[in-house]
Amino acid sequence: MEPGVTVNGTYTINDIHPCYESDKRTYIYTTNPSIICVLLYIFLGSLSVVTICGNLLVIISVIYFKQLHIPTNYLILSLAVADLLVGVLVRPFSMAFTVTSCWYHEGFFCKVRGSFDVTLSTASILNLCCISIDRYFAVCRPLTYRSKINDRVIGIMILVSWGVAGLIGIGIIIAGFNQGKCEESCLIEALISTTLACIFSFYIPVIIMLSIYLKIFLVAQRQANSIQSTKSGATVSKMERKATKTLAIVMGVFLLCWTPYFLCMIFQPLTYDVTPIAVIETLNWLTLSNSMLNPFIYAFFYSWFRSAFRMIISGKIFQGDFANSKLL
Repeated sequence: MEPGVTVNGTYTINDIHPCYESDKRTYIYTTNPSIICVLLYIFLGSLSVVTICGNLLVIISVIYFKQLHIPTNYLILSLAVADLLVGVLVRPFSMAFTVTSCWYHEGFFCKVRGSFDVTLSTASILNLCCISIDRYFAVCRPLTYRSKINDRVIGIMILVSWGVAGLIGIGIIIAGFNQGKCEESCLIEALISTTLACIFSFYIPVIIMLSIYLKIFLVAQRQANSIQSTKSGATVSKMERKATKTLAIVMGVFLLCWTPYFLCMIFQPLTYDVTPIAVIETLNWLTLSNSMLNPFIYAFFYSWFRSAFRMIISGKIFQGDFANSKLL
């Protein structure tokens, strides 16, 4: 690795950052950005726009169309709100950290960004966990689903998800949780806070979701086998492939986005070398991409959401009262 130069007397950066220029022995944020720097701005900004627009479509659909006023969709609405706030609050902060000198500051701005990041990301994960619980009762306990999962239960799930996320976000900030940087005497504190953050924000929800979706798949497979006498083998095989594909996409995308970051965080305090900030930021952006993909995964699979999106995007809902329209 090439030697870096001191920024603000504390941290160093290499001379390969596309948004910086050399000023004798210091690096400053350039006023004449390179093409790579401009493209980086455009790319990261476009991710924020897609995240905001996609989740806004979900929110408007659930609120406007009465057909979508069901308990399951309230969980999807809560998830969309969390992901929308990620696009509005977390992504702009992250973009500023990635392409400006704010990347190397640890003041109030850094703490606010960390608080929003942890709280909203945790809320998104916990809402995903609640959706898996709802799907479990819908598939595995269909006869008791309506009595077990009602508006009151869904409301409690949503409140608990946001409450726990808020407590974790505030608690980590108070404990001095910091990504990738540590003072001489903070190894134990960093290890404890990072481990607790990973356990409650990621590993416990992931274990719950994996267990639930495995159970759902096994039950769906048994149901497909039980009706094999009335359906052709090809049809049953198609149903099984569709169920497998849907569950694989749901969990695969989630794990792809989140696992690298939390593996890095859990092992970071155990290593002697500080993980480069560029690596931390790249993994963080990968986790944030899950908020952009959630509307496609949890909404675009359903035909009634697609119909709602078409009516919203075309502006049809502004031409009359279509709240009671039947979505196909």
